[in-house]
Amino acid sequence: MTQTQSVAGDTLWERIRQPRVWGVHGRIAAALVVVVALLTGVVTAAVVTLLETRQVQREVVRDYYDGLRSSQNYFIAMLDSETAIRGYALTHDKSALDPLNDSGQPWDHPVSGNLDTVLPDTSVVPKMQEAEKAAQVWYYEWAAPTIQSLEDGADLTEADFTEGRQLFDVFRARYTEAINILRPEREKAADHLGEVTNLGFAIGVLSAIICLVAGVVLWILMRRWVSRPVAFLAGEARIVANGELSHQVIGIGPPEFVQLGADVEMMRHRLISEVEKAEQARRETLQARTILEEQTQELQRSNRELEQFAYVASHDLQEPLRKVASFCQMLQRRYGGQLDDRADQYIHFAVDGAKRMQQLINDLLEFSRVGRLSTPSADVDLSECLANALLNLETAKEESAAEVTADDLPVVHGEAPLLTQVLQNLIGNAIKFRAGAAPRIRITTRRDGDFWEFTCTDNGIGIEQEYADRVFLIFQRLHAKEAYGGTGIGLAMCKKIIEYHGGKIWVEPPAADAVPEPRDGVWEPGQDGPGTTIRWTLPVNSDLKVLESEPTVKVMR
Repeated sequence: MTQTQSVAGDTLWERIRQPRVWGVHGRIAAALVVVVALLTGVVTAAVVTLLETRQVQREVVRDYYDGLRSSQNYFIAMLDSETAIRGYALTHDKSALDPLNDSGQPWDHPVSGNLDTVLPDTSVVPKMQEAEKAAQVWYYEWAAPTIQSLEDGADLTEADFTEGRQLFDVFRARYTEAINILRPEREKAADHLGEVTNLGFAIGVLSAIICLVAGVVLWILMRRWVSRPVAFLAGEARIVANGELSHQVIGIGPPEFVQLGADVEMMRHRLISEVEKAEQARRETLQARTILEEQTQELQRSNRELEQFAYVASHDLQEPLRKVASFCQMLQRRYGGQLDDRADQYIHFAVDGAKRMQQLINDLLEFSRVGRLSTPSADVDLSECLANALLNLETAKEESAAEVTADDLPVVHGEAPLLTQVLQNLIGNAIKFRAGAAPRIRITTRRDGDFWEFTCTDNGIGIEQEYADRVFLIFQRLHAKEAYGGTGIGLAMCKKIIEYHGGKIWVEPPAADAVPEPRDGVWEPGQDGPGTTIRWTLPVNSDLKVLESEPTVKVMR
């Protein structure tokens, strides 16, 4: 035996010696093996008993019955023959021999052969053969000669009758001995049949008892091995499920349920860990909410300060600024030409700076009011907004001979003044930043899912891709103020208004083909520039999005 086989054998022996380590399958299999073994034994005994009962019943009902019947018929035939011969001897009437002829001459047809066939193991055959020999002796030594003598006219004497009676009595004695052997054997076989029948009945009752006991035992074992551990484990799990997470879960019974209890206990520990993490996350969320509320309050305070600043800027700052601008202009008018050229230049710088400062403050105020000092939102027809924007730009449009075309614009949900401002700023930029040719501005729209996508395309000087994001910052300029006027707040205003309405805006990258360039920095008359394509989206009839923070303000000096 190898070491592995020895270990396996020891393990099996230990499992047999310690049934507690058996699993449910092993225990049920062992119980079923025992029940099957008992039922197999009982069924085997029942089958053997049934076969024995059939054998004994065949012997009692058929074999012994046939033997007794044939023996009795043989004896009755002999009695009829003896009576017929005796009657013929007394009456000399030949009709008295009719029973002799009807009996079939039994002395010539022995019954022992039939007994030997149906009862091969019986001891009656020799005795019956002796009776048959006595019958033949009676017939051939007395009956046949007597019939012949009577036919010859002789009379029988008393001695003749006595001799015949003696010979027949010998036959009768031998037959009686045979019958006395056959009948006890049949009674013995009948008694054996009763015993076997009782045994079969007892086996049937025993089978029923074994099945009943086996069912009860299996029910008890299944309750002990399966139902009770499952109910116990379910109760343990229910305690934990009701919120008592500190309750330790254990399993009882077979190893499978003990292991299942250990798995549930591991799951409980993991659940506790997850609950602790969730509680920690909840605390962090509450803390973050508190911080957010504090930041919201701080933002509200900042917004109030910003509004206060806007008020101060619109009143307190602009008033002295207007005085500075007014006195600088008075100096320019009164003393213009009386001072040297440098003094005139300084006065011009002061007046221009004051005007630009005043414009910057006004633009900053307008920018800060977006989303704060607003009109109620409603359904807005952008075609009307475009018409109002073009009306505001009528002078610039006529001076530049600009051509503005547009698709049928949809109706969106928003604030009409702000959306008009977007169109006015985009068209105004296209007119302002034109090349040598007259501005051609095209506004298109298409639906993309839940958004309207708009496009404003012109033939102006264009925007290089590296500045596509920078142009949307407040006060950002890509050109000197001497070349193109303005404060650099137009596209920043558009971005804030579009995002306030739940959309987005971007500069479309230029085409890959050759880009027109100005000659010596100057656009020739009639020359088209590379053009600019600006796209923006607006929700299809959607509510406005509330601004939560100010956009980044970047001032380039």
